Amino acid sequence: MANKITGNRVINGTWGEIWIDGEKVSELIGLQAKVNFTKEDVNMCGVLAKDTKVTGWEGTGTLRMHKTSSRMAMKLGEEIKKGKDIRFEIISKLADPDTINAQAERIVLKNVSFDDLTLIDFEAKALGQVECPFTFTDYDFIDLIKPE
Repeated sequence: MANKITGNRVINGTWGEIWIDGEKVSELIGLQAKVNFTKEDVNMCGVLAKDTKVTGWEGTGTLRMHKTSSRMAMKLGEEIKKGKDIRFEIISKLADPDTINAQAERIVLKNVSFDDLTLIDFEAKALGQVECPFTFTDYDFIDLIKPE
């Protein structure tokens, strides 16, 4: 019989943290990273159903931050004008104090390449935010939260 999970075990993203190349990003609102599978169709004689085979993957994500500085302009702005394709490493940590046995999930995204650089985006009576989409080509699980 499976253990019953109670609501206090659901992980709260408020406790998320990230570092870009070792520098903590304290203005973090959220981070999402996904691995999208590339699949090829596999048709077989005698089988009506279409099957697939994974032939690759693409890592994509979005970093969302409060606008508190020119962080991304300083990291990318002048270098991209010079034709340089700057790559980064992002380490994420999610450690809700209510997780089972105070476990944390830490993942490193490698070879991160940001897709754009927002130069200006503001509106009267609105808090400033920056959204930074990116791709990555490798990742490692540093720590995982094990189920009870």
